[in-house]
Parts: sequence; C-alpha cells; structure tokens
Amino acid sequence: MLHIQGVHLTEKRIIIALDFPTAAAAEQFLSGLDPASCRVKIGKELFTAAGPDFVRRVVAMGFDVFLDLKFHDIPNTVAGAVRVAAELGVWMINVHASGGVAMMSEAREALEVVSGTRPLLIAVTILTSLAEDDLTRQGISCSPAEQVIRLAEMTSEAGLDGVVCSAAETPLLRERFGDRFALITPGIRRTEDARGDQKRVVGPAEAVAMGSTYLVVGRPITQATSPAQALREFNSAAAGDC
Repeated sequence: MLHIQGVHLTEKRIIIALDFPTAAAAEQFLSGLDPASCRVKIGKELFTAAGPDFVRRVVAMGFDVFLDLKFHDIPNTVAGAVRVAAELGVWMINVHASGGVAMMSEAREALEVVSGTRPLLIAVTILTSLAEDDLTRQGISCSPAEQVIRLAEMTSEAGLDGVVCSAAETPLLRERFGDRFALITPGIRRTEDARGDQKRVVGPAEAVAMGSTYLVVGRPITQATSPAQALREFNSAAAGDC
C-alpha cells in the first residue's frame, strides 16, 4: 500500500472523467458502476451544469470524487474556493501550479481547518493537450518535461500531495520525490482507443510501471459499448493482470 503525505492509498487507481453535459446523463452512467471499482472526476463542464448539489449526490452514492476545477487566482481567492470545495466531501481537489507557491501554500493551509477527512490537494503542471511548440508560443523555452519538474518542485515546496502530469514525466518525478508524492496521469489510452485531443498518451499498464499513482480515463470508458467491461479491462491492465 502506498502512502502519500500520510494518506493511505488503495489500488483503486482508475479515475473516470465524467465528461457529460448534464447531471442526468452522468447519474445514468454511474448507476451501472460499482464505487468500489473506481473513482470519478467532475470537471468544469459538468460542475457548471449541475453545481455543488450534484457533487454531494455523487459522494452520497459512495464514489470518491476528484473535483477537477483547476483553481488559479490570487491566493486568498483560491484558498476560499478550496475550503468550500472540501466541505462538499470530495476526495481530491486541484489547483494550477503556475499560480505560484504562495497560492498553493494558502490553499493547503485552508484545508487544515476543514472538519473530517482532509481531501488530497494536487497541482496541475502542463496539460497533456500541450506539446513543446505550444509552450514555445507561450514564451516558455524549456521542454515540457523540464517545465513539469520545475512546477512539481514548487508544488512540493508548498506542501501539496502531488501533481497532475503526463506519464512521460512520471519516472523523473518518482525518482525525485519518492513514493510520498501522488502522480495523477491523464491521457490514458489502450492501443485500440482513439487519441482524441490528447497529444501525450500512454497505456494503463505502462503508466503504472512508469510510476503513476492514479490514471484518469474518459471516453475509452464513458463512450464504450459496455462501460463496466471497459473499466474491468483498465483495472486489470493497471493491476498487471494482462
């Protein structure tokens, strides 16, 4: 069993991205899944459509919720948002590491006064939809891997629990930060899955072998003919069973 900042992590590695336009569509999808077999991610589209009450309903269904709103603002504003998000009972919250060490530190401190189990607080490094030429256009002259490491170091300095990163960066990050730092990897695809808008993708077994703690999977499960079967396949691959 892994330990991330004193938090016990099970082998429930798959986080399903609930990329649905309405609460009704998401709840219909969730009705066919066992909360013991996965965690789920609620992002900006669904949260904007369905709001905090929907998050509470999903938590009440027994699912661990990763609230993926990528807070990025002045420190006081982000700290307040993180505190309110934690009160929804979610399992994990994220911010943008590019918001700076002060912003991330205040967000972490805000969680220390929240009653109950403290949610994990992680930071987004470089979106997996971005490649090196995209960074160059933003005035960032280093490679995606170098920028990810720089942002991860800031995240660690601020005392957060881990980062969102591409699987390509996980070996370097795992070597640098050890097992007490969660690495959450989007862009997970099997060989037969379409790449979609992800430019940096990898398979589930490979991602775990490279050091990823959790794997975020969206359309390969949510748009599958049998989502439950697709989830079983991802879980099996992540566990090294195939």
